[in-house]
Amino acid sequence: MDIGGVSSAYTNYLQNQNTSASKLKNSVEGKDYSQASDEELMDVCKQFESYFLEQVFKEMQKTVECFKDDKGDKPNSNLVNYFNDEFIQNLAASSTELQGMGLAQTMYEQMKRNYDI
Repeated sequence: MDIGGVSSAYTNYLQNQNTSASKLKNSVEGKDYSQASDEELMDVCKQFESYFLEQVFKEMQKTVECFKDDKGDKPNSNLVNYFNDEFIQNLAASSTELQGMGLAQTMYEQMKRNYDI
């Protein structure tokens, strides 16, 4: 049985456990958004909203009893945690793209006012 793909995915996960945060940080850090296009500004706002939702979902997951026992005592717990984190990231990203909670739009409008765009 070849599990090379799963083990490499897990290795990548361990190296970049907080992928969303690093992606958001890289897109915002050192950039001047006063000259940004509407698309660039909205993209950063959506990334922030997605990251915010991801953190909310992770905190909500901590309150569910079946997830509390999975702290590494089972042989596959790290792999399960990897897929849980991936699921939460995808859920947050798709929630932001499909419906959103209005945070990205509000931030976008505020940034446009602040930067006089």
